[in-house]
Amino acid sequence: MTSHAFPAETFSRRRSRLLRRLRAGSAAVFPAGHDSLRNGDVEHPFRQPSSFYYLTGFDEPDAVAVLRPGHEEPFVLFVRPYDPAMAIWVGARLGVEGAVEELGADAAYPIEELEQRLPQLLASAGTLYYSLGSDERLERLISGVVAQRRAAAQGGARPVEAVMDPAPLVAAQRLIKSREEVAALQRAIDITGAGLEAAMRATRPGMHEYEVQAILESEYRRLGSPRDGFPAIVAAGANACTLHYTSNRAEMARDELLLVDTGAEFDFYGADVTRTYPVDGRFRAAARDVYELVLEAQEQAIALVKPGVRFHDVHDKAAEVLTQGLVDLGVLSGDVKSLMEERAFGPFFMHGTSHWLGMDVHDVG
Repeated sequence: MTSHAFPAETFSRRRSRLLRRLRAGSAAVFPAGHDSLRNGDVEHPFRQPSSFYYLTGFDEPDAVAVLRPGHEEPFVLFVRPYDPAMAIWVGARLGVEGAVEELGADAAYPIEELEQRLPQLLASAGTLYYSLGSDERLERLISGVVAQRRAAAQGGARPVEAVMDPAPLVAAQRLIKSREEVAALQRAIDITGAGLEAAMRATRPGMHEYEVQAILESEYRRLGSPRDGFPAIVAAGANACTLHYTSNRAEMARDELLLVDTGAEFDFYGADVTRTYPVDGRFRAAARDVYELVLEAQEQAIALVKPGVRFHDVHDKAAEVLTQGLVDLGVLSGDVKSLMEERAFGPFFMHGTSHWLGMDVHDVG
């Protein structure tokens, strides 16, 4: 299926940009994701790998896209065929015809024909673009193509001269967001903000962390986010000292702070927002001091952001403010410059200040 926000032309433009960056006479092969079992015959909800969706707009498993610059059919897609019987059980598939009509594929075939047709599609490619390790079955097919071409080269045929990873090319393209992408990100952020506000208003001592998570997710779904961008971290008290705490089972006490790290996803673009607040709505003195220090570090780091500033300079500014604050609070002692060089802030601030945002919560770039 296609995204209801982005038309097929958006994905066509993305493919065209990538095709211009591929070597002449090459081919690039991209696998979709697969369904995976949670337990028994219950499957995990399917979410397409980001780069495959970025290039195709296709949100079904078991597909392969082939891009060939300069070819009369530059975009070939292998998909699961439409199956009326399966449509009754799990819903309609787009199918081969839909891949052409809705996704703009120049040619489309049933995924069952991949082994037969892929060698023909790659027959003249001097360079193959494929991310090794991304799909075991597809990798065997590509390895077979390379071996066949190597053997045929002894009779004068052209061998595969290079196998290259297309991921850096796609990552460079995904790094710079279009207006459509920025709008989707902003919507995800707005939904996340609304969810956090609802959770803050509802939080009370005696509730469990998972109740706050339920409020977040209910608000996200109500506002149009079909899923979270990552599992929510809802950590009360000492649980917040575990950076990626996700069990979210503890009962919350009156004098604890609650850290919530969460992000709604909208049209495949996800937010990432962290907020910390008192369970009973009232800051104690020490908690307020630390909260205000973190807020000051955040504000000074944000104020530094502008074109030409290096990524790590923003982090260094946040670390400097935190180090000075920890000295002022009596947690650290010594000269701030020396403490920075020693990374004395490390036990309190062991991660980066920021990261790219996009289709992945820690987006490519």
